[in-house]
Amino acid sequence: MKQTLLIELLTEELPPKALEKLSTTFANEVFASLKEQALLNENSVCTPYATPRRLAMSITEVEQQQPDRVIERKGPAVAAGLDAEGKPTKALEGFMRSANVTLGQLQRVGEGKAEYFVARIEQKGKSLDEHLPEMVTQALKKLPVPKLMRWGDFEHQFVRPVHGLTILHGKRIVPAEVLGLSSGNVTSGHRFLSSERVTIEHADDYEATLARDGRVVASFTQRRESIVARLDDLAEQNKAIWVGHANFDLEKLLSMSNDERGVLSNLLDEVTGLVEWPEVYVGQFEAEFLDVPQECLILTMQQNQKYFPLLDASSGKLLNKFLIVSNMQVSDPHHIIEGNQRVVRPRLADARFFFNQDRKQKLESRVEKLGNVVYHNKLGSQLQRVERITTLAGTIARLLEADKAQAELAARLCKADLLTDMVGEFPELQGIIGRYYAFHDGEDLEVANAIEAHYHPRFAGDSIPMGAVACSVALADKLETVVGIYGIGQVPTGDKDPFGLRRQALGILRILIETPLDLPLPALLKATADNFPAGMLSATVAADVEGFMMDRLRGYLRDRSFDVSHIEAVLAVLNGRLHEVLPRLQGVRAFAAMTVAKDLAAANKRVQNIMRKNHEELGAAMANAVFDAKLMTDEAERNLHQAMTDIAPFAQGYFSRGEYGQNLKTLVTLKPFIDDFFDQVMVMADDQKLRINRALLLRQLANLMNQVADISKLAA
Repeated sequence: MKQTLLIELLTEELPPKALEKLSTTFANEVFASLKEQALLNENSVCTPYATPRRLAMSITEVEQQQPDRVIERKGPAVAAGLDAEGKPTKALEGFMRSANVTLGQLQRVGEGKAEYFVARIEQKGKSLDEHLPEMVTQALKKLPVPKLMRWGDFEHQFVRPVHGLTILHGKRIVPAEVLGLSSGNVTSGHRFLSSERVTIEHADDYEATLARDGRVVASFTQRRESIVARLDDLAEQNKAIWVGHANFDLEKLLSMSNDERGVLSNLLDEVTGLVEWPEVYVGQFEAEFLDVPQECLILTMQQNQKYFPLLDASSGKLLNKFLIVSNMQVSDPHHIIEGNQRVVRPRLADARFFFNQDRKQKLESRVEKLGNVVYHNKLGSQLQRVERITTLAGTIARLLEADKAQAELAARLCKADLLTDMVGEFPELQGIIGRYYAFHDGEDLEVANAIEAHYHPRFAGDSIPMGAVACSVALADKLETVVGIYGIGQVPTGDKDPFGLRRQALGILRILIETPLDLPLPALLKATADNFPAGMLSATVAADVEGFMMDRLRGYLRDRSFDVSHIEAVLAVLNGRLHEVLPRLQGVRAFAAMTVAKDLAAANKRVQNIMRKNHEELGAAMANAVFDAKLMTDEAERNLHQAMTDIAPFAQGYFSRGEYGQNLKTLVTLKPFIDDFFDQVMVMADDQKLRINRALLLRQLANLMNQVADISKLAA
């Protein structure tokens, strides 16, 4: 009989940041086990539920009884299962014992060496009741819980103490024992808004019963949506927008929709995991606190109090108001609001104190103290690191024709705020608060901005530094990190990247590509490696990091929807000039869409194969030879040479101006001449002079065709 299955585990308050993942993992594991045991059908749907005090799920159309099944088990190969006399070997005997079958019941499947024994075992279907306790127990063991705890006198372990177990199949209680608890149909509602225990009469009524009798919104998603709706409504009433993402660009935030802000909000998921019957109220604080940088106040409210700060919708400036997500929905909330306003004031006062104290010392006075801070035991102190960044930033600024002195000053000061009280309290403010302090110290605005911007981009979608000085410092910082850490053997492996080298490498790529900056990557990596003391890093670090970054570049370009073959074609001839990669790829994409592109790519591949063979067989002779037009004896090769001569100025002009699509389109006119050449001319002629001259003509053709990309890689 098909019925909805309800499973609920009632607990003490669960970790809010992990709540949604715990609930979905729990539900998915049980669902997968039921499906494996043929207790579901194709119409069965699993719905996870999660509140601070419960993990639950409902699964529709769950069978009461498994169907009888034939289980097929693969045994050893026939050659390994029988000895020379045709008797079972130890391996086959062990398999027969485990499958509880005789030799006569086994079947042979396959042919020859691939033949093996198979046991087909008829298994009578068991009831849901027999399977379910073990399924739930095993699902709980698979939850992503870093630390378990015991409670009372029990030996059972879970992330939090467990107080109740509900398992219903339709109206029927499924008898089960999990974590020392027997199943029933009675649960608890809201801690404060519901005084009585809540009875679930039917699995289909779980959500409605909890909401009506227990004042609990069981669905994590619905709770989140209701919170967002109230946040949006109250923010609109105050002509503001709410902030739920601590590390997001506030200017970009102003241009986003409410839905987009909701998707980005990490705080929103956390507060959803803290409440069962949510309501949102408006609180405020004294306007005098707005003298403190708004980033400090925002982090204080978000991290310490889980509030949603409000920004003026037109100016983006922080208002002296915030939104409180409460677990209590009451007619007169003034006690809740006043209580929250009372506890936020000391936090804001602390932020103001740190800000005022820090400004009593200039950033410059803190730089030498970085010598007492270890950066890495193999790479020296933070001061030594800053000195390397400063030198490299000056080099990059000179290459960019930027103000070298400003770049070096910004680089020298860029880590000084690590020693401030504000960054000690809020590490997320490093760079941001450094900008405020540098400006307070009287430093040039461009220097102050570079101190903040040198950490950018900090995460996917973050902005890149603006201006040559900021780019110089940001590149120097990231290059020093990647080359230094990589060079002492701390290479990212699998999902382990403790120093964030992948993120730093992607930051370098984005700055070079998206700004764009004409700074060849190999030269940057060599300059960075040379900046370290001799013998500190591996001898091959520059080449190793270049390979590492090319892998990151391929991923970055694939994420931008470029074809893999187009990417490889461009990278083959790019020579580290990353600022050209996007326009070149756009040109290749336009060229590849043309009908003749595949034919030209195939011809290019043929040209390269011929050149490779000639180089292998006539290496020395080829190296010193010069193309001689007088040696051309065939009309087809003279026509090809003339066609190449005619289009070369146009192709070079397009290439020089960065019009890469137009450059590639000029190649179309060569197609009939290339076809005639290969049809009528024997490149591998017996006459060595003729053979070399024709090979040199093809080299010129390859150089002309592969200025933008190695189009042979576009051949299927």
